[in-house]
Amino acid sequence: MSEQPESRAAPPGLAMANRFRGFLPVVVDVETGGFNAATDALLEIAAVLIDLDAQGVLRRGATHCYHVKPFEGSHIEPAALQINGIDPYHPLRPALPERDALQRVFREIRHAIRSHGCRRAILVGHNAAFDLGFVNAAIRRTEIKRNPFHPFSCFDTATLAGAALGQTVLARAVQVAGLDWDRSSAHSARYDAERTADLFCLVCNRLRASFTEAQARAEMLGWHITASEIDPGEDI
Repeated sequence: MSEQPESRAAPPGLAMANRFRGFLPVVVDVETGGFNAATDALLEIAAVLIDLDAQGVLRRGATHCYHVKPFEGSHIEPAALQINGIDPYHPLRPALPERDALQRVFREIRHAIRSHGCRRAILVGHNAAFDLGFVNAAIRRTEIKRNPFHPFSCFDTATLAGAALGQTVLARAVQVAGLDWDRSSAHSARYDAERTADLFCLVCNRLRASFTEAQARAEMLGWHITASEIDPGEDI
């Protein structure tokens, strides 16, 4: 399931490839059957692309979200299902095998990487290590070779919101930022990923002046790093 909001590309000087050193931020949220990425089922995955408009403002882009079938032998905690409200074996649940769901998400991300002139994607999440851990575990299980994400670096909106807004819980950070929060929709991968994307864009946009100043200093230092010069496996 995907949504394609209208977006405008930024002019070359404001290109996404120049904003995060060639990395394309992609917001990911997963709903799972527990906390152990190696043993617990991946049940939903949502990826929200981030766009940069003609004025250099970050905005939430398209959402790509899929229900996922529990992998064979996976563990599911009843307490986890009480939180996310998922019935993994409901006959009308349109779930895909892990490999199929990941490949569909990754295909859209690779297309966005190319369209923005970036080198690689970087996962953005609220407590991002959790989401990245489940994505990486699913990649290992399904033996997918073309992973668009940096394998270990990520942007964590819990950290960003804690620094910028004084709140680390997603619901509270979203609300103090002045954004809408629907408690009844929370704990679905799509909703949480879209609110996380809005929060990420808001904080980054408030830092535009700081970024512009730092970019000017980088130019003075002779740092003209482009996406093509970045080692896709390096730390950020």
